[in-house]
Amino acid sequence: MSPVGTCASRAVSAGSSSRTGATAEGVVSLLREAPPQVEHAVIRVRSGVWTRERDVLAGEEPLEIRLLWFVDGVEQRKSIAVTMRTPGDDYELAIGFLHGEGLIGSRYDVVDVSYCTDPDEPQMFNIVNVTLRPGLALDLTRLERHFYTTSSCGICGKAALEALEVAGCTPLPDGPVVSARVLQSLPATLRAAQAVFQRTGGLHAAGLFDLHGNLELLHEDVGRHNALDKVIGARLLAGQTPLSERLLLLSGRASFELLQKALVARIPFVAAVGAPSSLAVQTAQAFNITLAGFVGADGFNLYSGVERVLPAGDDLTSNPTPAE
Repeated sequence: MSPVGTCASRAVSAGSSSRTGATAEGVVSLLREAPPQVEHAVIRVRSGVWTRERDVLAGEEPLEIRLLWFVDGVEQRKSIAVTMRTPGDDYELAIGFLHGEGLIGSRYDVVDVSYCTDPDEPQMFNIVNVTLRPGLALDLTRLERHFYTTSSCGICGKAALEALEVAGCTPLPDGPVVSARVLQSLPATLRAAQAVFQRTGGLHAAGLFDLHGNLELLHEDVGRHNALDKVIGARLLAGQTPLSERLLLLSGRASFELLQKALVARIPFVAAVGAPSSLAVQTAQAFNITLAGFVGADGFNLYSGVERVLPAGDDLTSNPTPAE
């Protein structure tokens, strides 16, 4: 199977970024510095007064992820996903997605990441090719797991949890621990660092923190799943997975899919500014993930893994188990 167009190639290396276009092959000029936000004319109505102004909107474009691998020396190519995302950090998004789907385990499973472009068309940089190492056992049936990512009738939470077990996911070990005050400090730290959100108000964010509440990595996107894929993908490309000593903060709610991604990355703490879903709670309990919802300066709700959270002062007189 022959490639479509030509591809701005990048060998996988620690610390590289699709936003900077850092490569060893000198293709920086071909890599896209995509605007995460755009301006648009708007009529603003306030207190009966109509004015013409410019508003800043979060950018949104499709990204196709194509997989390339070899069988008996013959190149195989398959489009495995199309997602709507905020342009930028596309390599990290693609790698994080593949890791979350269980198709790759480390950066060493990937030999190249590239934009695929057509020399006869305007370069939109909306297709990313990921080339896998020769000999990697590729199980594309894992992608069939998407049957429970929709609201289709007949799919239950039990089937979703069983699918994770079949995929080889195991419960996280006990530990480490964090202070309740660290959890309470996370949202303010995340919001202060959300540069695009401050201008648009339209992006989800995923932030990775150390156990002391220091923000190590932040990604924003119109899709909450994309934001998390970018975080995990960046760490995987840098050779810094698993993430067993980190806290994850989600700017919105915590869904099953986000817990699944955290589980594969072996993140023991998942905190969300919003509410968790019932299946997210079941997943956290089944796989020993500490899950906190409604996290804010005044407190939070703990749904699983209470043992990992240390009371701060008189916040708790004991370390209770969540009610059944």
